[in-house]
Amino acid sequence: MKRFAFGVGGWVLGIVLAGLSAAALTAQQPSEIQLVISGEPGTPPRYAVPDFIALTPDSADMAKTLGRVLWDDLNFEREFYMVPRDTYATIPLARTPEDVPFAAWRELGADAVVFGTVQKTDANTVRVQIRLFNVRSRQSVFAKEYTGSSANPRLYAHTMSDEIHQQQRALRGVARTKLTFSSDRNREKIAGPVDNRDVKEIYIADYDGENQRRVTTNRQLNIMPVWSPDARSIAYTSYRRGYPDIFIALIYQGLQETPTNGVGQNWLPVFSPDGTRICFTSNRDGNPELYVMDRDGSGVRRVTNNPAIDTTPTWSPNGTQIAFTSDRPGQPQIYIVGADGLNLRRITTMDSYADRPTWAPAPFNEIAYAARTGPGFDIKVFDLASGTTRQITFGEGSNESPAFSPNGRHLVFTSTRANDRVQVFTMGRDGRNVKQITRDANNYTPGWSN
Repeated sequence: MKRFAFGVGGWVLGIVLAGLSAAALTAQQPSEIQLVISGEPGTPPRYAVPDFIALTPDSADMAKTLGRVLWDDLNFEREFYMVPRDTYATIPLARTPEDVPFAAWRELGADAVVFGTVQKTDANTVRVQIRLFNVRSRQSVFAKEYTGSSANPRLYAHTMSDEIHQQQRALRGVARTKLTFSSDRNREKIAGPVDNRDVKEIYIADYDGENQRRVTTNRQLNIMPVWSPDARSIAYTSYRRGYPDIFIALIYQGLQETPTNGVGQNWLPVFSPDGTRICFTSNRDGNPELYVMDRDGSGVRRVTNNPAIDTTPTWSPNGTQIAFTSDRPGQPQIYIVGADGLNLRRITTMDSYADRPTWAPAPFNEIAYAARTGPGFDIKVFDLASGTTRQITFGEGSNESPAFSPNGRHLVFTSTRANDRVQVFTMGRDGRNVKQITRDANNYTPGWSN
């Protein structure tokens, strides 16, 4: 496997993440039975997240950012009812935990309220403190302090959200996860003899679409990016050599790897759940088939053997099966096969055209895919236990390329619903809570990190 350095538009994509250290505040924690805040019977608890308090003048903007982003992050999972921030105007901001006006928050209907502070400790370092209070008991149920770089204040809010979701709901949140996708937004032309064709480059972004950053800069077609399970690498298909091949960007090291070593044409890589293997499509034996190789490119094994085209693989959560698209019935349909090539079966039978499967992580035993529903496509979800299919988008543009979030509660996908351009969106696994992630040019085939 070849490894080489790559440039990323004048800066190395050893992405600067704030170094966070977390320690419990010195306030005594209540007993464990009191830690979880509940709402009225049958309703989720109501959370209020006012602006954080700036303890130094140069942290005022950060204080507002922390409050806004934390509210958005907590709202995303829909585990809490988030009290709208525009209703907080009549409640004074507390300057210390002892000053929190619990009676006023209770009158507003809040079951929980966040009190947070932020201060610059030097030019490049920040200290962020948070407490989550039970409004009824006035007890602190969550208290943390974070110190680190001041370069990315949003990361502190993302971290708090994930930790609150874990403590209060035993839920793995996605606020610190990232997306990847390809985009033609640079409006450049392909380098070399091919004229008048836009390039596509690989991008990454926070889960909510913020901090969109370019990974590749080779002015070629770079498509179908997927994250490694450790969220430190992105595998993708690139035509930089004039034909499709697989590249892996080690984004924190500024390096590239080529595990296929130029053998045949190779595309659509996807990492196994444990990160030790990659399934991909290749024509190295004359026909597009599925292959599995070790992470370093060794141990290549052929999985399918059929005159049709077998492509777009996705691993089962335990790494023993692979779902993929094949046109062996005449039109693309979704199949499942063992990673050893055995026990092939077709799972889509009611759709005229089905493509781009994505396997949900445990505990959801489901495969989402794009199905033709007229002139365009919609996202459907196949339940493997019951054999039933449900549709979760309904003709608002053409909806394609679904990929599950690492907790299985959300999907990222593309849609033409916004001005007929292809944009990236997220939604809940029930099709609700649709959010637009990209807005510039056209953006394709998103993936979601762990």
